[in-house]
Amino acid sequence: MRQHTITRTTAETDITVTVDLDGTGAYDNQTGVGFFDHMLDQLARHSLIDMTVRAKGDLHIDDHHTVEDVGIALGQALSGALGDKRGIRRYGACLLPMDDALVRAALDLSARPFLVWNVTLPTPRIGTFDTELVREFFQALSTHGGITLHVDMLHGLNSHHIAEAAFKSVARALRDAVEVDPRKAADIPSTKGAL
Repeated sequence: MRQHTITRTTAETDITVTVDLDGTGAYDNQTGVGFFDHMLDQLARHSLIDMTVRAKGDLHIDDHHTVEDVGIALGQALSGALGDKRGIRRYGACLLPMDDALVRAALDLSARPFLVWNVTLPTPRIGTFDTELVREFFQALSTHGGITLHVDMLHGLNSHHIAEAAFKSVARALRDAVEVDPRKAADIPSTKGAL
């Protein structure tokens, strides 16, 4: 079963994340940050990874610790669910349009974390949500999930559309990468024999 649960408790946040890589995209995400919950729902729905997130954070300060720590816990949960990565396709990519926005995501579940972020969000906030936190989330997810992740905005005018296209494009790339390749279901997808 490719499922995993991570609980992360610090002085700033208390977070539990559960993922099932072989799900249907079911989600139940409650972080106290409305726009972020909406983005996590998109991540689950379009990756087909079942996801439950419960987060309590120091929102009286701002949303930063909650968003970043959810990224950390989600990355750790994905890594745990992947195990030794036997049989996965490993790579995924998606070119995703959403109205004025066009975002490309490409990733490798390599255990070598690296984020390339070429996305410009034109406004400092989406509602009350600080747009700088979109990158912070993906940085944490990449680092703690062991993911090489490239996200490039090719077009975009509306910050909400750009951010949502980023989450959806990463979701679709993850969907491909975590999928089991029936022709190589028993093998590690690397000539090194380990990831």
